[in-house]
Amino acid sequence: MNATDPGAQSVHGVNPQTLVEKIMRNRIYASIYWKEQCFGLTAETLVDKAVELQEFGGTFGGNQQPTHFLCLLLKMLQLQPELEVVKQFIENEDYKYVTVLGAVYLRLVGKPLEVYTLLEPLLSDYRKIRKRNVIGWEITHVDEIADALLHEEYYIDLALPRLADRELLEKNEGLAPRRSPLEDELDADSDSSSSDEDE
Repeated sequence: MNATDPGAQSVHGVNPQTLVEKIMRNRIYASIYWKEQCFGLTAETLVDKAVELQEFGGTFGGNQQPTHFLCLLLKMLQLQPELEVVKQFIENEDYKYVTVLGAVYLRLVGKPLEVYTLLEPLLSDYRKIRKRNVIGWEITHVDEIADALLHEEYYIDLALPRLADRELLEKNEGLAPRRSPLEDELDADSDSSSSDEDE
């Protein structure tokens, strides 16, 4: 029940489940949601559970119970879905919590090039997200979550693997320089104003 899929490969040189710290894994394994809802999930049935998510976050309450989000994240680490499936999670426009689940999972297991390529577009995603924390609830947005995943070392009770510098990847891996949506808008404005002048 708590074992990693036998076909799963190590991530960053370790069993993927160990990307969630041991004390947190034990809390997840002991949670009712894990025992009742995550037992026997496959990569296909995990999607159905992810669609039901109504919250995002690490732990909540005085005794630091794991959120359903964190439980499903650990289940994803056990099952290790294909990158294409994770990409579909991130790029789907109908279920924002599925997007965030895919993003956090990718940040834990992905190669730096994949992380930047798939998470940076989320910096333009302003959908509201209910974030559950130790003291209650707060509203955040997908773009804020993506920004934290790209820049923080510790987020929602998870130690994030070190992420190579973007500039380094531009030099050595051929990652295209990032264009902000503002630059695109400015380019569009200058194109339209120059076409107005031509008339």
